[in-house]
Amino acid sequence: MVRNGGDLAWERASVVPVVAGVAPRKLAKVPFVELADGRLQGVVSSGSDIARVYVSSVTARTHGLSCSTNNNRPCGGLSARDYGGNITPCKHIDALMSEAMLQYGSERVLRYLEAEVAEDNSMRLSTQSTLEPTPAAVVFSRFLRHLAYLELPDTAFAIPELQWFPAVGGR
Repeated sequence: MVRNGGDLAWERASVVPVVAGVAPRKLAKVPFVELADGRLQGVVSSGSDIARVYVSSVTARTHGLSCSTNNNRPCGGLSARDYGGNITPCKHIDALMSEAMLQYGSERVLRYLEAEVAEDNSMRLSTQSTLEPTPAAVVFSRFLRHLAYLELPDTAFAIPELQWFPAVGGR
């Protein structure tokens, strides 16, 4: 939708464009990732147990790290420290950050977390990363709610709780 002067008139449009993912994602490894509540957070599948998932997060600005199972058991890999005594991300947080960059693009994720790019083109968090527990139940609940939408039967009628999604096509 374009005005006479060439400006976009999004404020008057009933349909807004949806930003597509930057690249295809592997949903089996990281089925849910979001930038919300001042954190990069999501659900990461366990590499060893198909019934176990981890809720992982990185807090913006402070780069506080959190990773625990859906039953609130802490991730054993998150307690590792580097030579300077700082907490290093576990493999679940590494997978979450990689998938977030695929879904949202590296610039957006880096800007949201206020992080930098390391020499190997990976995301470099501040050197003062700490353990910062986050409410895993809230993130896991959002993930389960998204899964419920996949089980809805096909219908031509509007579903009230999904009306906030952008429409496909135009009128």
